[in-house]
Amino acid sequence: MTELQTHSPQDLIEGIARGYAADATPPLTPELSETLRTALRGVGSDLPGDEPLDEAGVGRINDALDAFELDLGAVVGPRLDAVAPDGTLSFRQRSEAGRPLRAFGGQ
Repeated sequence: MTELQTHSPQDLIEGIARGYAADATPPLTPELSETLRTALRGVGSDLPGDEPLDEAGVGRINDALDAFELDLGAVVGPRLDAVAPDGTLSFRQRSEAGRPLRAFGGQ
C-alpha cells in the first residue's frame, strides 16, 4: 500500500496521479501521466475542496482511473483506497484470485 499526504485539492490530484503512476504497469510515459492528471482534474473539480474525500468521492476517482485504463487498454494500476482526515492517501492493488492484475491481455 502506497501512502502520500495532501493538503489542497491540487495536492490531492497530484498525489493520486503520483500514487497511481508509482505502481502502474507498464510505467507511464510523461504524456500518459499528463493525460491521467487531466482526467483526474475533471473529476476533482466536482469534489469538495475543504473536506476529506468521502467514500463516494473515492469511488468517483476510481471510476476515472478505470476509464483511463479502458481508454488505453494496456495499463494496470492501483486504486485509491482512502483519504485520511490528515490528507494521507492510501492505495491498494486490484487483484483477482489473490494476484495483481496484469496489463497486456488481462488474466
